[in-house]
Amino acid sequence: MKKIGFLSFGHWTPSPASRVQTASDALLQSIELAVAAEEVGADGAYFRVHHFARQLASPFPLLAAVGARTSRIEIGTGVIDMRYENPLYFAEDAGAADLIAGGRLQLGISRGSPEQVIEGYAYFGYVPEEGTSDADMARAHTEVMRKVLEGTGFAQPNPRPMFPNPPGLLRIEPHSPGLKDRIWWGSGTRATAEWTARQGMNLMSSTLLSEDTGVPFHQLQAEQIHRFREAWAEAGHEREPRVSVSRSIFPIVSDEDRMYFGSETDSRDQVGLLESGKAIFGKTYAGEPDQLVKDLAEDEAIAAADTLLLTVPNQLGVEYNAHVLDSVVRHVAPELGWR
Repeated sequence: MKKIGFLSFGHWTPSPASRVQTASDALLQSIELAVAAEEVGADGAYFRVHHFARQLASPFPLLAAVGARTSRIEIGTGVIDMRYENPLYFAEDAGAADLIAGGRLQLGISRGSPEQVIEGYAYFGYVPEEGTSDADMARAHTEVMRKVLEGTGFAQPNPRPMFPNPPGLLRIEPHSPGLKDRIWWGSGTRATAEWTARQGMNLMSSTLLSEDTGVPFHQLQAEQIHRFREAWAEAGHEREPRVSVSRSIFPIVSDEDRMYFGSETDSRDQVGLLESGKAIFGKTYAGEPDQLVKDLAEDEAIAAADTLLLTVPNQLGVEYNAHVLDSVVRHVAPELGWR
């Protein structure tokens, strides 16, 4: 069975057209949407992380709250920019959120994406070492964080502690066993997917790839997944990896759906430019359920992934987005064998 979750960027805008006016609205509605997603039978609630923007940022308070309000669905990120992160604080916060959620945390991380400000990570106190890049710094932070999540002691205890210590070197607490195997790397290229596999992290691929070979988006992404799995097998990791892809999918089953997304029924892949060069953006899937089933059956990357994250227009509010999730779970997923 394919896992189906949502991915929210958590935008808010003080505009009459938005049902998410403030940061408080974005956070509280994110929690309510996760609860609603669990109720309609979805499998995951994932949240994007952007700094210096009117979007969701610091993820762990939100993840802990969602974990406390739900009981079954996976909760996660897609993705946290590791250039901004203190690896030890990250491990503490992630361990606490995972324990609150009962081991349901899935942490998508990456080396970052185009930012709202120039070198925003420097304002957080992190600057690449001489001769290294910001991507190198993100990977170094990731390496430390993952080592800490193993739960091995590394810190020398105080001989006169405030509270009694267990014997030996001390580890970061709270420790959540198994969380280290639930780290996903957000990869935008085939080469990065291979690197991700060698590191033993799961693969998270979105509706954007930062390279273009002239083939349709879903085929390029399927190649990325294939290379990831080959590299994983060559690395000899013991566990089975997981792979997620993101898509914008809108079944048109009401007049409201048609009003919002009727114009997207002829959507196509788009090629554009990002900071790193040419990139390809995957199309939006919108249409009557029968047509969606036919179109999605031809998406090679969705077929190759075990997890599908539906990008949701969160500014349309909880009720409408819960309706979209319900429509996919009830009208589309069963016909494709995902349920």
